[in-house]
Amino acid sequence: MALSYSNISVELREISLRDRPAELYTASSKGTVPVLITSDENVIDESLEIMFWALNNNDTQTWLDKNSHEEINLINNNDTTFKKWLDKYKYHDRHPENSKEFYRDNCQKILSNYENQLKDTKYLLRNDISIADVAIFPFIRQFANVNYSWFESNFNLLKTWLENFCSSDLFLSVMEKHNTWENEHEPKIVSWR
Repeated sequence: MALSYSNISVELREISLRDRPAELYTASSKGTVPVLITSDENVIDESLEIMFWALNNNDTQTWLDKNSHEEINLINNNDTTFKKWLDKYKYHDRHPENSKEFYRDNCQKILSNYENQLKDTKYLLRNDISIADVAIFPFIRQFANVNYSWFESNFNLLKTWLENFCSSDLFLSVMEKHNTWENEHEPKIVSWR
Protein backbone atom coordinates (compact mmCIF):
# COMPACT_ATOMS: atom_id res chain seq x y z
CA MET A 1 0.00 0.00 0.00
CA ALA A 2 2.83 2.43 0.79
CA LEU A 3 4.49 1.81 -2.58
CA SER A 4 1.23 2.41 -4.41
CA TYR A 5 0.33 5.43 -2.26
CA SER A 6 3.78 6.89 -3.01
CA ASN A 7 3.34 6.31 -6.77
CA ILE A 8 6.45 4.16 -6.94
CA SER A 9 6.45 1.81 -9.91
CA VAL A 10 7.69 -1.69 -9.24
CA GLU A 11 7.88 -4.93 -11.09
CA LEU A 12 5.96 -7.28 -8.86
CA ARG A 13 7.11 -10.86 -8.62
CA GLU A 14 4.39 -13.00 -7.10
CA ILE A 15 5.93 -16.23 -5.83
CA SER A 16 4.79 -19.45 -4.28
CA LEU A 17 6.19 -19.82 -0.77
CA ARG A 18 6.17 -23.59 -1.31
CA ASP A 19 8.46 -23.21 -4.32
CA ARG A 20 10.62 -20.17 -3.63
CA PRO A 21 12.87 -19.20 -6.52
CA ALA A 22 16.63 -19.14 -6.03
CA GLU A 23 16.57 -15.44 -7.00
CA LEU A 24 14.67 -14.69 -3.79
CA TYR A 25 17.47 -16.19 -1.68
CA THR A 26 20.04 -14.37 -3.79
CA ALA A 27 18.31 -11.09 -2.99
CA SER A 28 17.75 -11.89 0.71
CA SER A 29 19.14 -14.88 2.56
CA LYS A 30 16.06 -14.79 4.82
CA GLY A 31 13.98 -16.17 1.95
CA THR A 32 10.87 -14.41 3.28
CA VAL A 33 8.61 -11.87 1.65
CA PRO A 34 8.34 -9.03 1.03
CA VAL A 35 11.68 -8.11 -0.48
CA LEU A 36 12.29 -4.89 -2.36
CA ILE A 37 15.32 -4.30 -4.56
CA THR A 38 15.63 -0.60 -5.31
CA SER A 39 16.94 0.91 -8.54
CA ASP A 40 20.32 1.45 -6.82
CA GLU A 41 20.42 -2.26 -5.84
CA ASN A 42 19.63 -1.79 -2.14
CA VAL A 43 17.72 -4.73 -0.67
CA ILE A 44 14.97 -4.02 1.84
CA ASP A 45 13.42 -7.15 3.31
CA GLU A 46 11.20 -5.86 6.12
CA SER A 47 7.67 -4.59 5.48
CA LEU A 48 7.99 -1.56 7.73
CA GLU A 49 11.35 -0.59 6.22
CA ILE A 50 9.81 -0.81 2.74
CA MET A 51 7.03 1.48 3.92
CA PHE A 52 9.52 4.01 5.31
CA TRP A 53 11.55 3.90 2.12
CA ALA A 54 8.46 4.51 -0.03
CA LEU A 55 7.15 7.34 2.13
CA ASN A 56 10.56 9.00 2.35
CA ASN A 57 10.64 8.99 -1.47
CA ASN A 58 7.29 10.81 -1.69
CA ASP A 59 7.43 14.54 -1.04
CA THR A 60 3.65 14.82 -0.75
CA GLN A 61 2.97 11.94 1.64
CA THR A 62 1.00 12.61 4.81
CA TRP A 63 1.15 9.18 6.46
CA LEU A 64 4.48 9.68 8.19
CA ASP A 65 4.83 12.38 10.80
CA LYS A 66 8.59 12.81 10.92
CA ASN A 67 8.37 14.27 14.44
CA SER A 68 6.17 11.58 15.97
CA HIS A 69 7.57 8.67 17.93
CA GLU A 70 4.03 7.69 18.90
CA GLU A 71 3.45 6.06 15.49
CA ILE A 72 6.61 3.98 15.75
CA ASN A 73 5.89 2.93 19.33
CA LEU A 74 2.39 1.79 18.38
CA ILE A 75 3.73 -0.19 15.41
CA ASN A 76 6.52 -1.76 17.47
CA ASN A 77 4.09 -2.84 20.19
CA ASN A 78 1.82 -4.32 17.55
CA ASP A 79 4.66 -6.11 15.75
CA THR A 80 5.96 -7.68 18.94
CA THR A 81 3.26 -8.18 21.54
CA PHE A 82 0.11 -8.31 19.41
CA LYS A 83 1.66 -10.37 16.60
CA LYS A 84 2.93 -12.95 19.09
CA TRP A 85 -0.58 -13.50 20.48
CA LEU A 86 -2.17 -13.27 17.03
CA ASP A 87 0.02 -16.06 15.66
CA LYS A 88 -0.88 -18.29 18.60
CA TYR A 89 -4.57 -17.43 18.20
CA LYS A 90 -4.56 -18.18 14.46
CA TYR A 91 -2.59 -21.40 14.94
CA HIS A 92 -3.86 -22.38 18.38
CA ASP A 93 -3.69 -26.06 17.46
CA ARG A 94 0.11 -25.69 17.20
CA HIS A 95 0.20 -24.14 20.69
CA PRO A 96 -1.79 -26.55 22.87
CA GLU A 97 -0.26 -25.22 26.11
CA ASN A 98 -3.20 -22.74 26.22
CA SER A 99 -6.67 -22.52 24.73
CA LYS A 100 -7.67 -20.57 21.64
CA GLU A 101 -9.71 -18.32 23.94
CA PHE A 102 -6.64 -17.60 26.06
CA TYR A 103 -4.76 -16.35 22.99
CA ARG A 104 -7.80 -14.42 21.78
CA ASP A 105 -8.15 -12.75 25.19
CA ASN A 106 -4.54 -11.57 25.06
CA CYS A 107 -5.17 -10.11 21.61
CA GLN A 108 -8.36 -8.53 22.91
CA LYS A 109 -6.44 -6.51 25.51
CA ILE A 110 -4.46 -4.78 22.77
CA LEU A 111 -7.45 -4.44 20.45
CA SER A 112 -9.36 -2.78 23.28
CA ASN A 113 -6.67 -0.09 23.38
CA TYR A 114 -7.13 0.48 19.64
CA GLU A 115 -10.90 0.60 20.11
CA ASN A 116 -10.50 3.25 22.82
CA GLN A 117 -8.20 5.33 20.63
CA LEU A 118 -10.85 5.35 17.90
CA LYS A 119 -13.35 7.02 20.26
CA ASP A 120 -11.51 10.32 19.82
CA THR A 121 -10.09 10.10 16.29
CA LYS A 122 -11.11 8.63 12.94
CA TYR A 123 -7.85 6.69 12.75
CA LEU A 124 -5.61 5.22 15.44
CA LEU A 125 -3.64 8.36 16.24
CA ARG A 126 -5.31 11.22 14.43
CA ASN A 127 -8.15 12.14 12.08
CA ASP A 128 -6.23 11.18 8.96
CA ILE A 129 -4.34 8.03 8.04
CA SER A 130 -0.88 7.52 9.50
CA ILE A 131 1.77 4.91 8.86
CA ALA A 132 0.58 3.24 12.08
CA ASP A 133 -2.86 2.55 10.60
CA VAL A 134 -1.43 1.05 7.43
CA ALA A 135 1.20 -1.02 9.26
CA ILE A 136 -1.28 -2.37 11.83
CA PHE A 137 -4.25 -2.89 9.54
CA PRO A 138 -3.12 -6.26 8.05
CA PHE A 139 -2.76 -7.78 11.52
CA ILE A 140 -6.22 -6.63 12.60
CA ARG A 141 -7.59 -8.08 9.36
CA GLN A 142 -5.93 -11.43 10.14
CA PHE A 143 -7.37 -11.41 13.65
CA ALA A 144 -10.87 -10.57 12.42
CA ASN A 145 -10.76 -13.32 9.79
CA VAL A 146 -10.32 -16.01 12.46
CA ASN A 147 -13.83 -15.35 13.78
CA TYR A 148 -15.40 -12.28 12.19
CA SER A 149 -18.69 -12.47 14.04
CA TRP A 150 -16.85 -12.47 17.40
CA PHE A 151 -14.66 -9.57 16.24
CA GLU A 152 -17.55 -7.40 15.07
CA SER A 153 -19.60 -8.05 18.18
CA ASN A 154 -16.73 -6.89 20.42
CA PHE A 155 -15.14 -4.02 18.47
CA ASN A 156 -17.62 -1.71 16.80
CA LEU A 157 -15.22 1.18 16.09
CA LEU A 158 -12.36 -1.09 15.07
CA LYS A 159 -14.75 -2.99 12.78
CA THR A 160 -15.70 0.24 10.98
CA TRP A 161 -12.02 1.26 10.77
CA LEU A 162 -11.15 -2.16 9.29
CA GLU A 163 -14.06 -2.09 6.82
CA ASN A 164 -12.97 1.36 5.61
CA PHE A 165 -9.51 0.02 4.81
CA CYS A 166 -10.80 -3.18 3.20
CA SER A 167 -13.13 -1.24 0.92
CA SER A 168 -10.65 1.50 0.01
CA ASP A 169 -9.55 1.88 -3.60
CA LEU A 170 -5.92 1.72 -2.48
CA PHE A 171 -6.32 -1.62 -0.70
CA LEU A 172 -8.42 -3.14 -3.47
CA SER A 173 -5.86 -2.09 -6.08
CA VAL A 174 -2.93 -3.73 -4.28
CA MET A 175 -4.87 -6.92 -3.53
CA GLU A 176 -5.29 -7.68 -7.21
CA LYS A 177 -4.22 -11.27 -7.91
CA HIS A 178 -1.11 -11.82 -10.04
CA ASN A 179 0.27 -14.88 -11.74
CA THR A 180 3.29 -16.56 -10.18
CA TRP A 181 6.48 -14.97 -11.51
CA GLU A 182 8.49 -16.94 -14.07
CA ASN A 183 10.46 -14.29 -16.02
CA GLU A 184 14.25 -14.17 -15.95
CA HIS A 185 14.94 -10.49 -16.79
CA GLU A 186 16.16 -8.03 -14.17
CA PRO A 187 14.06 -4.88 -13.61
CA LYS A 188 15.24 -1.69 -11.92
CA ILE A 189 12.96 -1.95 -8.89
CA VAL A 190 11.63 -5.31 -7.70
CA SER A 191 9.17 -6.14 -4.97
CA TRP A 192 8.75 -9.80 -4.01
CA ARG A 193 5.55 -10.76 -2.27
